Amino acid sequence: MSASASDCLFCRIVAGEIPATIVHSDDRTVAFRDINPQAPTHVLVVPREHHPNAAALAAEAPELLVEVMRAGAAVAEREGVAASGYRLLFNTGADAGQTVFHAHLHVIGGERLGGMAQVG
Repeated sequence: MSASASDCLFCRIVAGEIPATIVHSDDRTVAFRDINPQAPTHVLVVPREHHPNAAALAAEAPELLVEVMRAGAAVAEREGVAASGYRLLFNTGADAGQTVFHAHLHVIGGERLGGMAQVG
């Protein structure tokens, strides 16, 4: 782990140092259930490599960003929400609601989802 990732919560989950309910794992990504779900299905997909946000991931490793998206689609299929619909969402930066600064894709579904953004 790089110095910037040494205290990263998601890097520690990827390393197996912190428990999580893993629903998908491959050579480049890990997906686990969100501890504060916003819908019946709420899974986070993270790259095994540390990148602070989606923009950095796209700039530094665009092929890995594609792998994160593919893993998100696989999770939606496995979780049974692919046919009815689901949301794939990156929050980038504190004002967008990012609280863990390791790029992560939210896979959200399992019910009719509301509007895209709430202000205030």
